Amino acid sequence: MFDLYNYSLPTVFLIGLAAILAAIEIGRVLGLRAAGQGGGTASETEDDNRATLEGAVLGLLALMIAFTFAMALSRFEARRDAILSEANAIGTTALRARLLPEPHSTETLKLLKEYVKLRLDITQGLASSAELAAAIDRSNTLQEALWQHAKAVAAKDNNMVPTGLFIQTLNEMIDNQGKRLAVFRNRVPNIVFLTLFGVAAVAHAFAGYASGFAARSGRLPMYVAGFLVAAVILLIVDLDRPNAGLIEASQQPMIDTAASIAAFGK
Repeated sequence: MFDLYNYSLPTVFLIGLAAILAAIEIGRVLGLRAAGQGGGTASETEDDNRATLEGAVLGLLALMIAFTFAMALSRFEARRDAILSEANAIGTTALRARLLPEPHSTETLKLLKEYVKLRLDITQGLASSAELAAAIDRSNTLQEALWQHAKAVAAKDNNMVPTGLFIQTLNEMIDNQGKRLAVFRNRVPNIVFLTLFGVAAVAHAFAGYASGFAARSGRLPMYVAGFLVAAVILLIVDLDRPNAGLIEASQQPMIDTAASIAAFGK
């Protein structure tokens, strides 16, 4: 199946726009041909039926756009909330790590500095799935190293403060990685976008047919409408891609957490 996620945003926009404009021209040609075969006249009932059908398809397009936008927006908000939750968990873990006895406190903070940098790299600087997988593997390794420090401290002192509190927040930090990766990978299904482009093409084909049949001379209004629809769909696709395009979930909470942890050693 044609997977939109394999293509860049400009490519998706150009393909969608080309499909919509081609549908307009095909519909217009068919409308002119039908008008020529019918002598250029149509009954009032036929005009009403054509207008009703055109309005119904355009209404379906509007519904599809609203539905897809809501899906993409909910996923965007989930990614934003996951970043904040994970940043808070890492920051709290770092604060409680400072209460641990040496050398565990210093070593744990070093591991957390690298860990938070990797969390930023997952959404900011990675270009391929292989690099993403490598970063996740390294994160898992760091989590295991942190857990070994927690076990070593607990073996010496299993009191709730500070050992128990550190283990609690470390657990939350590890859980938040899974949650963030889940929302990072959760996207609007490809078939939804393909259906949206298909409905847009059909709707504009009907508009082109009505224009040709009625011998309306202007193509510009339909072209402008097609461009706007393609731009709105591009906006939705951009919203659904967590680390590409113009719309990205803010990494500021994670950046602030990294800065705080870096300041602990000064």
